[in-house]
Amino acid sequence: MTNLDIYWSFRSPYSWLAVDRLADIVRDYDLAMRFCFVRPLAMREPGFFERNRPQWLPYLFKDVMRESARLGVPFFPPRPDPITMDLGTGKVAAEQPLMDMLMRLGLAAEESGGAGLAFARAMARRIWGGTEDWPERTHMEDAAREAGLSLSALDAYAAANEQALGARLSANEAGQLVHHWGVPLMVLDEEPFFGQDRLDSLVWRLDQKGLRRA
Repeated sequence: MTNLDIYWSFRSPYSWLAVDRLADIVRDYDLAMRFCFVRPLAMREPGFFERNRPQWLPYLFKDVMRESARLGVPFFPPRPDPITMDLGTGKVAAEQPLMDMLMRLGLAAEESGGAGLAFARAMARRIWGGTEDWPERTHMEDAAREAGLSLSALDAYAAANEQALGARLSANEAGQLVHHWGVPLMVLDEEPFFGQDRLDSLVWRLDQKGLRRA
């Protein structure tokens, strides 16, 4: 069986641009897929944005807008940002309650029934798709329902399995760093494909392997 590990972040606009196509790939190919949530770079390396070149962030916004138009994927800056930081200085707050909540729920969705991709897709649609105040309970419940899940059940699973989910997160982030530090990162039988602009290469490799389903 061919294995595909997908490393993905709720705060990455490129992860959002990739998520529907990732779902299509998982649907269309005979794969053993593992969906690996990782924390945003702002949490894994809090000083990253403070030491970055000043051209980096403006270029990122321009590129994301261009790619969203090219792909036909709606894109809106999240309201609120799931990461608390000063965009001017790049300083990241020590406490990150929104992202901690998203990570807990995403890991619970994957670990309790293999629905991490479905939950990521539904939640990202609200974070990046223009939903105002996306952390409101009703929006979160709608996202869970869209993924075939119950938000209260995810909360309960996360509370009962806090240590195991923490271990899974650590394993995900260690596995990611074997190949790359960014997201989305797709690893097909130990061959890494980094970035939403490498999904065509991933599909090419899958077809080369003869893995397309009838």
